[in-house]
Amino acid sequence: MQRCCTTTCDFLLEYDTPRIVLIKNKTVGVINRVVQLVIVAYVVGWELVWKRGYQQFDSTIGTVTTKVKGITVTNSSLVEERIWDPADYVIPSQQESSFFVMTNVILTKNQVQGRCPELPSKRTRCKSDSDCAAKIHSPLSNGAFTGKCVKYNKEVKTCEVFAWCPVEDDRVIPKPAILGAAEDFTVLIKNSIAFPKFDFTKRNILTNASAGYLKSCSFNREHDPFCPIFRLGDMVHEAGQDFQKLAVQGGVMGILIEWNCNLDQSPSKCIPKYVFRRLDNKHFHETVSPGYNFRFAQYFNINGTETRTLFKAFGIRFEIKVFGQAGKFDIIPTMITIGSGLALLGMATILCDLVVLYFLRKSRYYREKKYKHVDDCELGIETSDSYGAIQSSGNTN
Repeated sequence: MQRCCTTTCDFLLEYDTPRIVLIKNKTVGVINRVVQLVIVAYVVGWELVWKRGYQQFDSTIGTVTTKVKGITVTNSSLVEERIWDPADYVIPSQQESSFFVMTNVILTKNQVQGRCPELPSKRTRCKSDSDCAAKIHSPLSNGAFTGKCVKYNKEVKTCEVFAWCPVEDDRVIPKPAILGAAEDFTVLIKNSIAFPKFDFTKRNILTNASAGYLKSCSFNREHDPFCPIFRLGDMVHEAGQDFQKLAVQGGVMGILIEWNCNLDQSPSKCIPKYVFRRLDNKHFHETVSPGYNFRFAQYFNINGTETRTLFKAFGIRFEIKVFGQAGKFDIIPTMITIGSGLALLGMATILCDLVVLYFLRKSRYYREKKYKHVDDCELGIETSDSYGAIQSSGNTN
């Protein structure tokens, strides 16, 4: 009798084909249907409906312009009677996707270039000229040391500097903020977006909005959500901040404009969603150099002498971010989503096979029914044996 020889490389020359075994077991049947139901619900409910897997998507591109309006009058010991309008507190007047509103200020008036005492500090206090090194200056000083020790006041002496004099004294920040009335200022935000793949464009200003409407409306999430004019105090409040506290040292606010549009529906339903967030660290006591500020100067000439007024401006910088996507029906993503769902249905078979073949008490019996091994060598031996038996029978006759 012939023997079938096996080698370790036999698996390279093997082929397996599915075998259908109908198993009438209630436990396995329930597991199979439940898994199939979950997969179908996931594909239809989540992928097709919620995530709109039947659509092709495109990201938005857009542009933003702003215009701030509002006036206030100040009259205090720090700032004499003065009216402030957008030309004074919006600096610069135009920026790309952002704008700055000054809410507090330290003014140093009538500065001229000359020699004067530096502000008192550990580095600038002195008793004699030997304590002041001439021609030394640093980014922390208001000017270059002249090498002299001069009186700052009756009790204190400091090193003399060549600088714009008198030097700025910013050790005490005005509180409450000088321009705290900026809370009632408004900003008009004009946003235009496009989805190039679908040749779709839109603005955040309604097509039927009139000039009279824009002059009188104010954004309100409940009563007027389509008005593009926003009160600064309302935006800060929605971000969970106190405007008057924020106005003292300034900060950075984010205006997020989100466009998520279903272009299978009416274009009128493609509307922006506004979200307001504070972007800088609001915990001043935990932050080095908190808030937001910068300096600028106004120059003029008095009797032939160049003179300037120095502003240290504190305020709120509003950063505007536009993002979103649009979707529209397309047969290709639809077929891909359906195909992936059908492939996932195979998970039900795999899970049920694991239960049947490894966890049920009759698992060995089910494995014998599911797998059948067929070997060509054994088939040849059986054929040869049968042929030999026939020959033997013929010889007997």
